[in-house]
Amino acid sequence: MSHPHLSIVIPAYNEANRIDNTLSLTLKCIEARQWDAELLVVDDGSTDRTVSIVEAWMQRYSRLHLIKNLRNRGKGYAVRNGVLQAAGDIVIFSDADLSAPIIEAERLIAALGAGADVAIGSRWLDRARQTVRQPLYRQIFGRCFNYVTRAMTGLSFKDTQCGFKAFKRDAAQVIFRLQTIERWGFDPELLFIASKLGYRIAEVPVTWGHDDRSRISYLRDGAKMLEEMAIIRFNAAAGRYSKAIAMMRDTSNLVTAPSRPIERSKQPAIAQ
Repeated sequence: MSHPHLSIVIPAYNEANRIDNTLSLTLKCIEARQWDAELLVVDDGSTDRTVSIVEAWMQRYSRLHLIKNLRNRGKGYAVRNGVLQAAGDIVIFSDADLSAPIIEAERLIAALGAGADVAIGSRWLDRARQTVRQPLYRQIFGRCFNYVTRAMTGLSFKDTQCGFKAFKRDAAQVIFRLQTIERWGFDPELLFIASKLGYRIAEVPVTWGHDDRSRISYLRDGAKMLEEMAIIRFNAAAGRYSKAIAMMRDTSNLVTAPSRPIERSKQPAIAQ
C-alpha cells in the first residue's frame, strides 16, 4: 500500500471513556471528506481499556494503527513517538478529546498549502469560534502561561498550547528529532525549534470547545510547565539547540561506500 497523504496522530492515556467516540468521529470524517489518511493512536502506558478499544476498531480499519509506549512518559513523548512513525506527507496531532473538531484539519492543511511549514491551531485569534468557553480561572491560567512563554522564549504566538498542530513531513522529521521535553511544555519547545530552523509557522484560528474532563492540575502541572520553560531558555542560552541543529546538518562524517566498476561484457569481434 502506498503511503498516505495525511497522518493524524492522537496521544492517549487512560482514555477508555472517550476514545471510542474520538475514533468514531475521526474515522467518519476521514471517510466523508475522502481524505487519503492514516490514523495513529499512541497509547502512553494506559492502565484502563484504551488499548483493547483501539484494537477492536483496528479490525475494521486497515489504516488505523496503535503504537504502545511501554510506560507512561508524557504527552510530549507520545506525540513525538507517533509523529516520527507517521508516513504521511502532512502530519497532524490532535488531543484525544477533539476539543478542536477533526474537520478543522482542513484549515491547517490550507495554511500548509499556502506556504507554511508548520500550522498551529489557535483558540484566541478568533474567540467567536469557541463553542464552549473555558471557566474564567482556566482562561486566567492560560493567559498567564502564554505571557510567561512569550517572555522566556521570544515566541509571539497567541496560543502555543492548543493541542492541534500540523507539519509538513520534512519539517516534522527534523523538529521532533530535536525535541527534548516529554510532558506539557513540549508545544513551546517545538515552536521554538521550528523558529530557530527558519521554518514558516502559521497560527490559524480554529473552532474549539472546552472539555471539563481535562486532567491538567494547575498547581502541579503549572509548576512543571514553568520548569520546562526554564529548560528551553537554558538550552537556548547554552547553545544546545544550535549545536544539535548543526550536527544534523553536518554531513562531513558520512561515509559513502566506494563504487564498484561496472563490468562490461566483451562484444564479439565484428567481421571485416
